[in-house]
Amino acid sequence: MNTDLLHKTITERIIGAAFEVHSFLGNGFQEVIYQRALAYELAQRNLDFAREIEQDIYYRDLAEPIGTRRADFVVEGKVLVEIKAVKELEDVHLAQALNYLKAYRLEVGLLIDFGSKILTFKRLVLSLSQHLRNL
Repeated sequence: MNTDLLHKTITERIIGAAFEVHSFLGNGFQEVIYQRALAYELAQRNLDFAREIEQDIYYRDLAEPIGTRRADFVVEGKVLVEIKAVKELEDVHLAQALNYLKAYRLEVGLLIDFGSKILTFKRLVLSLSQHLRNL
């Protein structure tokens, strides 16, 4: 399957929900406010999601995790959603979202920023088979 289209319907519905939140709230709130509003909108669209699932982070062949991370949402068990409320997305935000994709072993993610006057987002696709070969 073409990875550009992987989970396209789900990501379109999430982006629509994000636009609804940004249209109503605008920019200027803390991330948690957008997170709660997005949870409402995802539920309105009958999307199954989990919020802030704690994920163990492993290093090399260590049996014990070296820490944990929490992504904002995992939608339909397939799409990771990381939200920000910053003026402009930076490389560090992109790196964080890609690391979460690896940790959660998901291929598709959305990095959504509510912090500017215009909602911005990036759709991320990570080839799991390529990542697993690099472990």
